Order: sequence, then C-alpha cells, then structure tokens
Amino acid sequence: MPIKDSELILNPDGSIYHLNLRPEHLADTIITVGDPDRVQSVTKHFDTIEFTTKKREFHTQTGTYKGKRLTVISTGIGTDNIDIVFNELDALVNIDFNTREIKKELTTLKIIRIGTSGSIQEAIPIDAFLISEYAAGFDSLLHFYKSEHIQHLDISKALVQQTNWFNKKSEPYVVTCDSDLFQQLNSSQTVKGFTATNVGFYGPQGRVLRLPIQDHALNDKLASFDYKGMAITNLEMETAGIYGIAKLLGHKALSMNAIIANRATGEFSPDPKAVVDNLIIYTLNKLIA
Repeated sequence: MPIKDSELILNPDGSIYHLNLRPEHLADTIITVGDPDRVQSVTKHFDTIEFTTKKREFHTQTGTYKGKRLTVISTGIGTDNIDIVFNELDALVNIDFNTREIKKELTTLKIIRIGTSGSIQEAIPIDAFLISEYAAGFDSLLHFYKSEHIQHLDISKALVQQTNWFNKKSEPYVVTCDSDLFQQLNSSQTVKGFTATNVGFYGPQGRVLRLPIQDHALNDKLASFDYKGMAITNLEMETAGIYGIAKLLGHKALSMNAIIANRATGEFSPDPKAVVDNLIIYTLNKLIA
C-alpha cells in the first residue's frame, strides 16, 4: 500500500522534505556531523565533490575521498533531529518515491558520526578519540518505537537503580554500536566508551549557570556506575538516538567522539578544532582501509 503524502513528504523537485535530497545524491557510506560548518571541514579533504545542498541546519555534500564515494550531512544538535535525519536517509534508499511503497530489497547504509564530547572519567584525557561501544539515551526517542528487542534492558535497570533515577525523567534506554564498524575504526589510537546521550547541554549535563538542577550529583553517579565492569565514560547529545534508529531500520552506525572537555578535572581542550580535524582525518582513512 502506498505511503500517504502526509507521512512521506516530498518537495516539488522529488527530494525528501527536510534533507532536500533525492536518492541519487546519497552514497551508501555517510558521515554525520552536528555543526553545518563541519561538513566543509570533512569535505575539504575530498578529491571531488559532486553534489551540495542546504536546507535549515541540514547541509549535505557528496563526493569521493581517495576513490571512495561518501556523503557528509549535518544533523544539528539533539536526538529530535536524529529522528528526522535517519528516517529520511532510510527513505531515500528503501522507499520507491514513484510508487511510494517500501522496496522489496532493502539497502543497508553505513553511518559514522564525528562529533565532540566531554569525558566524565578522569582517566580519559582531553584530545582523546573515543568510540562509543554502548550508548544510554536519556531522551525519550526510542520509547516512541517498538524497540525493546534492541535495548539492553538489564543495563537500563541497573542504571536506574544505581543512580536513583528521578521518576519524572524519561527512563534510560541502552543500545550498542555496529560491531563491524567498531572493528574497522577501532585502534590503539582510540578509547572504547559507554556514552550517555543527554537531552540538553546545561542542566541535563550537570552544568549550572543561573538555574538550579534537580540532581547536582548525577554526573558523579554516572561516573561511578558499574555494570559488569562497564562504566559510563562521556556525555553528548546524539549517539543513543543514532544507534537506536539505525538498528531498528537495519543500518550500521558508529559514533566517533573528539573529547574536548574533561568534566572530572574541569579541563577544556586548548585547540578543540585541531582535535576534531585530527579525528576527521583518522576516520576518513579508516573508512578506506
């Protein structure tokens, strides 16, 4: 049965509504970044750029790096934007825009996030490269989908118990990265991590400017969390949503984090741009290895 116009929204030129992309514009390996300006920071290393578009915070360029076709797209900040971007990326490859029906043969995308993050473990220094093996979502995104079969409910339960989780907050969900991508991008230059995905940058990550927060000890509780030897390592705002939606749709996803702050020591990288640029080059070269 064709998908209704109100559900699959296409622009007059046949592109998907928010991303402004048509299927031919998309490579099967995609790098996501939060900041629209960071798209250019990735594609400046490309040999060629074949396509560029911008709409709202969603900026996209597709080209080749050392012969490999890649798409780079900015998502903006937060898992609400991840819901838009990942559903529309999937629609581009797995829904026929002419018939508005799901294709019989589905395509699996490889999607790698390159973003910034703050460590909550003193032993993980600023300027490190951290790969998120696990992610805990403190937003509610995955609870809107039939998703318990991809969640690690035992870890979520332990997290709620050990942190004395405030019951008016969304119940945490825990998901994992794609193991094949993890093996491809992991090395002696990276740190394996368990990432907490927060719904905001200030209060939800324990920052206090003028507003008092509900649980001033939450970051300490997260840092001391222990599940069979696993500890939460860092805070950011997209990874859990990326892993959850990608896994539900049958795509492979991995989050690469440039650690530019250490919340335990109060340090901030003296040159965060250089850290991100180094992570970009590392990731690009791993993708063609």
